[in-house]
Amino acid sequence: MENETNLPVPAVLDGVPVLTLPPDALVELSALALRLKRANGPVMRVMNTIGGKVETRFSGLPTSVKRLIQTGTAEILEGAYWAAGKVGSHPSVPETGDWGHRVAAATGGALGGFGGIGSAMVELPATVAVFFGAMQKVAGQYGFDPGAEETRLICLEIFGAGGHLAGDDGVDTSFLGTRLAVNGATLQAMIQQVAPALAIVLGRKLASQSVPVLGSAAGAGINLAFLSYYRDMAHVRFGLKRLAGRYGDETVEVEFRQSLIRLGLEE
Repeated sequence: MENETNLPVPAVLDGVPVLTLPPDALVELSALALRLKRANGPVMRVMNTIGGKVETRFSGLPTSVKRLIQTGTAEILEGAYWAAGKVGSHPSVPETGDWGHRVAAATGGALGGFGGIGSAMVELPATVAVFFGAMQKVAGQYGFDPGAEETRLICLEIFGAGGHLAGDDGVDTSFLGTRLAVNGATLQAMIQQVAPALAIVLGRKLASQSVPVLGSAAGAGINLAFLSYYRDMAHVRFGLKRLAGRYGDETVEVEFRQSLIRLGLEE
């Protein structure tokens, strides 16, 4: 039974509301929980495991390069955000499918690593833009406007999610139920919040590509791994957002965390 707002009416047990969702919504939540588990699965765990070795190589990069990564990541994010607004809202942009982003990510990583640290530095903004575009595509699959400001803010937010080469082996779900106010202050705050985490990712990626030619394979592999990760996280984020719009934030978040507990991702 549903009320006039189309939200499920909670059952009451001993005077305490029991949150419930229809079976199809529960199935979708379970699928999203499995996707989150996959995003933080074997590939990302291996990359976290080898993080120490990559960190050693990163420490050997020129100080000017490390400083440029640390200070330039915010500019890369902001550039990707504004470019995504123009591309995502343009009706004449061809639909390439998921394979298009995979080809772009792999090719960019390979070319970036071919010439060592110099070409790898040039490749970084393009790679972030590819990741951003892939997340926008996922948003469109869930009925959200890829070029909308809120959609692009959520894509920025996903760059700060746990599970990548930031030394975080756990699953960060704290961002899943948040709602974002769309304004310039929110954009700058989001960039400042996300940039440090992404700077670590980009720094280690750059270190793995610092050996000319040999870095091509590493660059392609790392780009594909992170493309898959960010795309999976976008499915989770936008899938939950769509369900929350139908059934309410609290109900969806509680049920989703129950799905995570059943998968052993939360206690």
